[in-house]
Amino acid sequence: MRGTVTHLPAADTNQSVNANDRAITALVMLAHGLVHTYEMAVPIFVVIWLTEFDLINLGIAQFDVTTATVGVIVTLGYGLFGAGALPGGIVVDRIGSRRLITGCLLGMGGSYILLGLAPSMVVIALALVLWGLSASVYHPAGLSLISKGVEQRGTGLAYHGVAGNLGIGLGPLVAAILLLVAEWRTVALVLGVPALLAAVYASRASFDETAAVTAATDGGSKASSGIDSLGKFLTESKHLLTGSFLLVFVVVMCSGLYYRGVLTFLPELLRDLPGFEPIPIETLLPPSVLSALGIEAGTGQTLKPQDYFYAGLLLIGVFGQYAGGKLSDRIPVEYGIAGSFLVLAVLAVLFVPVSAMGFGPLAVLGALLGVALFVVQPMYQAAVAEYTPAGTRGLSYGYTYLGVFGVGALGGGLAGSILAFANATALFGTLAGIALVAVLAGTTLARRS
Repeated sequence: MRGTVTHLPAADTNQSVNANDRAITALVMLAHGLVHTYEMAVPIFVVIWLTEFDLINLGIAQFDVTTATVGVIVTLGYGLFGAGALPGGIVVDRIGSRRLITGCLLGMGGSYILLGLAPSMVVIALALVLWGLSASVYHPAGLSLISKGVEQRGTGLAYHGVAGNLGIGLGPLVAAILLLVAEWRTVALVLGVPALLAAVYASRASFDETAAVTAATDGGSKASSGIDSLGKFLTESKHLLTGSFLLVFVVVMCSGLYYRGVLTFLPELLRDLPGFEPIPIETLLPPSVLSALGIEAGTGQTLKPQDYFYAGLLLIGVFGQYAGGKLSDRIPVEYGIAGSFLVLAVLAVLFVPVSAMGFGPLAVLGALLGVALFVVQPMYQAAVAEYTPAGTRGLSYGYTYLGVFGVGALGGGLAGSILAFANATALFGTLAGIALVAVLAGTTLARRS
């Protein structure tokens, strides 16, 4: 049975957004955009690491740098990004969102500074682990801050989502542009600075974290203390995972596995395809511009089309996010989930044969893939609200992000292993199978409802 959704009184939409709403929205937009900027810049670096490093030296053992081993390293960071969401959701109710968001920003900035100083793949792994741990607390902290502090909650969530998608698309684009004029370690150092500055802003920004809760209760108790014991956590978890939410959890895991599986090595897959040959920068820009950028003719610096294709695919996801949100208001989310993942399965099957047709056909398929990847997100977010009671909504979203980012992180390692021991056809066939599992789960939910 679907959970009962309890709504706070809606704010007057004729009134302008108040100062507290603006302050919180500005902070969460900044933090959300940075989280996904750092997340999606990693695959741009993966291509470089595969060519720059030969060995992973652990002292007692050494491993060759391959797509499989780099996939494992990336999975460590991405896995912790998801695994920390559940405890983060519990902690935020105890200490508040501001502290967690500030710590998140400090940790992410520090992780990219460490990445920029990394002399080996082992230190790169440590930097990604630090990033994953730091970033993991953002989603429960940010969404909790919006739900408790922003009176015009829908507006806050809309801006929050847009900022995240812009970070997803602009992160790799900015990294790719910076790599035209600097080596990757310098780019990592530069990228680390905005998070450190944002942490200073987060610690000093003036806002009331629980203004919306206070208004809704007419000055009463601001917020419950959340889960305060292991016994309560286990009881509520058992209640969630023995109902229809379990099928929703299957959906979000499939979404995360497909997402990481298709994106982690996409720039590397594109590199050897027709139409993605490196383009010498000196053939694109006049001498005066080259001189201003510090690029000397004959240095061999090239523009890598696969990086811009990847960034463009992610930017197009903004339209998918918007379309998915609109569709979730107009059709049953169960059918939306099943239909969206069916499209993803078809696109996975078509990817390899279409990629052999040249840049144009692949660009069309890439645009469709970019939209479809993000259509499913508001669908499953709406499904969580449909199939969980209001009293365990925070815990429910903690499990959701554990599934998307935690279990889903295995998609990177899975993709790397398949590419190391098989080929792209096997990878995209596996991704199609994962999408079909989500189709089955969505269809089952539809039948039950």
